[in-house]
Amino acid sequence: MMLTVNLGSQAAQAAEAAPNPLGVEARAAVLIDADSGQVLYALDADTAYPPASMTKLMTEYLVLEEITAGRLKLTDMVTTSKEAADIPPDGSAIYLAEGDKHTVKDLYMAMAVQSANDATIALAGHIGGTEQGFVDKMNETAKALGLKSAHFTSATGLAETTVISANDLAKFAAILIKKHPEFLEFSSTPSYRFRERDETEMINLNWMLESNKNVPSFKQYAYPGVDGMKTGYIGAAGYCFTGTAKRGDMRLISVVMNTKSKGARFIQTAKLFNYGFDNFEKKTIVAPKSVVETAKTVKIKKGVSKEVPIMTASDVTFLVKKGATPTVELKNVSVKSEDELVAPIASGQEVGTATYVYKDPDTGQSIEKSVKLITSEEVKKGSWWRLMFRSLGGFISGLFKGIVDLF
Repeated sequence: MMLTVNLGSQAAQAAEAAPNPLGVEARAAVLIDADSGQVLYALDADTAYPPASMTKLMTEYLVLEEITAGRLKLTDMVTTSKEAADIPPDGSAIYLAEGDKHTVKDLYMAMAVQSANDATIALAGHIGGTEQGFVDKMNETAKALGLKSAHFTSATGLAETTVISANDLAKFAAILIKKHPEFLEFSSTPSYRFRERDETEMINLNWMLESNKNVPSFKQYAYPGVDGMKTGYIGAAGYCFTGTAKRGDMRLISVVMNTKSKGARFIQTAKLFNYGFDNFEKKTIVAPKSVVETAKTVKIKKGVSKEVPIMTASDVTFLVKKGATPTVELKNVSVKSEDELVAPIASGQEVGTATYVYKDPDTGQSIEKSVKLITSEEVKKGSWWRLMFRSLGGFISGLFKGIVDLF
């Protein structure tokens, strides 16, 4: 997937023509609810553009995947390859020399805090053999996660041929923090000393971190609840930022692409966060332990009783405009068959799911949420006598019906 020479001007024209009631000054932007993926605001969000160092979110994800799988540890030592050491010094770097040895954790922190390209290549090569080997993993993962617009050509984002849409980037950011919440511990670190001998610490390039509220240079950008995620800049991409902020039980994720300056990307992000937190709220549609009208019980075999009451295991909550009364429909109920539910049945045993759908009246987007259905009481296995007489009763009833049908 290659960018043409005219793509920038065409994209700018498209962005100008797109509805932009918030006046977001960016080529593309999106705001989503991290929990459901519900899109709250979008500006040219489906067009693939260069993401610059926001690309590193995928690199960071794959490192954490390796750690989770047990193939890598934060304490493992990584030897700096020639490929990593030869990264041009004109970008962000921690100035690694070929043969330098550092822990996975230190390199990860350099990538997450300082956006160090050499640390990124060192980790990528350690996992993929070479940067290209790692890039192949990036594209395989993007395909598996359904990121249709994503095309990676580098682990760092320095290559302008790497592209992804704002929508897919926000979707991926939500996947990252859901699957690896520990990522936020790295991305929210305000500063980090890479080497003991370093005179100064690396300073997090995310000026919006809430922890910056008392830092004179950054306090004008600090935003309550911000604890990630990743900045980016190359000429073809402009100044970019994928951010996330949490207030109460609501977490939002935003992406802005091609803003005009380092500070502008945070100012535009603040517009999105303000819109989300000021205008939306979580509303519980179905309370925990509720009875679904169309599925109050399920049939079971070999129990003291022939069926057991069921209820929702948890709540069903949607993000809606403040003060609005959302219209939510029960789309589907699926329960296990009688043959799959054989006594004894424990209280709280999962027996199915109920799916609810909410249609956002502003965007037309349909949001689905499924909740587990569980038994609300225990059912013990019936005695031999009880089961025998129940079987005889069924046989006699069937026999009688057969005789009646003859006449």
